[in-house]
Amino acid sequence: MSSIVTDRGLVHYEAYGRGQPVIFLHCWLGSWSYWVSTMEALRDRYKTYALDFWGFGESAKKGDQFGVSDYVEMVMQFMERMGLERAPVMGHSMGGTVSLSLALTYPERVEKVAVVGSPISGDGLALILKLAAKRYLAALAYGIPGVLPLGVRLFSPFLTRDWKRWYGMFEQDLSRTTLHSFHYSIASLRKTDLTPRLKEIQVPVLGIYGLRDRIVDPKQGELLERHAPFGQVAYFDQSGHFPMLDEPDRFHATLGEFLDR
Repeated sequence: MSSIVTDRGLVHYEAYGRGQPVIFLHCWLGSWSYWVSTMEALRDRYKTYALDFWGFGESAKKGDQFGVSDYVEMVMQFMERMGLERAPVMGHSMGGTVSLSLALTYPERVEKVAVVGSPISGDGLALILKLAAKRYLAALAYGIPGVLPLGVRLFSPFLTRDWKRWYGMFEQDLSRTTLHSFHYSIASLRKTDLTPRLKEIQVPVLGIYGLRDRIVDPKQGELLERHAPFGQVAYFDQSGHFPMLDEPDRFHATLGEFLDR
């Protein structure tokens, strides 16, 4: 396990491969482990770094009232500590929203952006995530033992084809997440709307959206196509919210082509 020290605690990360650096950011209630197969697919030509956001995985939990802007600063501190002057940044779901926000806040540090099933606007979140953004409902779901894991397990076959593997990852990641991290991060995501600023992003942007996504409306990809000057979107018709699990071969080929270009 590797980590760096930031002004708000440890940031855990893992690194694979060698070559040009690429940074990977995970989804809400996730961790770096979602990117293992992608990092392995790219390891022959890229040095990939996958981070755990504050409040998730093995990163610091102290304070844990973290939102999108906090995670932008976390990634920036990571790049500075690691000596990464400029790099492509890729994120899944919430991680993609952070990636786009990083490109808007520190454009000189981001070479390309790729997002996977990411909300451009909080309106694109499924109803269940919008409800989780309400503190009293988050406390209720999180506070009653077994309710949240059971509900997610029942719903998981609708989220990804490889739902048993995914649920094992989710269960482990949830056990390392606090109530504050659970609530504040999704509440911040719910309030975010990057649509008016997409025109400011002057680097290539790739969106990957599963047409069977029940967590983030795949029509969010249309916002990238319409407003990002160098935006392109690939729609995966056999994927839900996790194209890297549902269609891994196509996913890795699409991402690799974008990075190599």
